[in-house]
Amino acid sequence: MADGLTHVLIAYALATLLSVRYPWITARLATVAMVGGMLPDLNRLKWVVPPETVEAAIGASFSWRPMHSVGGVAVVICIASLTVRAEYRRAVALLLALGALSHLVLDLLLVPPAGTYQYLWPLTSAEVVFPGFYSSRDRWVAPVAILLALAARSVVRRHSRSRSLERESRESPMPADG
Repeated sequence: MADGLTHVLIAYALATLLSVRYPWITARLATVAMVGGMLPDLNRLKWVVPPETVEAAIGASFSWRPMHSVGGVAVVICIASLTVRAEYRRAVALLLALGALSHLVLDLLLVPPAGTYQYLWPLTSAEVVFPGFYSSRDRWVAPVAILLALAARSVVRRHSRSRSLERESRESPMPADG
């Protein structure tokens, strides 16, 4: 499960760092990015609900494999963003997309054949393969993700403290002479 933890933590780190530039990204919305980090792994539902079961239920051909692609994730993001109140839809869609895209980018860095998927489906069914940087079994990846998440949180805390001190200094009256 270190692979899943890594995807969640990297999505958290990205959303947290972006909250410095975009104040509308709150801690709750950073959590949405973390959920987005797991969206491509919905293809693992094949172990719980086999494609044959879904095919029998809907009466059409079905596969979980497209879930691990830009197109499959886009469909899930559209559906998920329709489940929240209208004022949050854009933010939820953007942060789910941030998390999902960070997941897909990290998976591109996996050593093949684990890093081979049809990432760009439905644009193309070609499998995108990069040379690979790490294996999903590598133990160092999760601790690095933990450190990145902690560093992002530290940066944001420092930034918010300096903003609050700045605000306090502007609001407090200057001492009178004498």
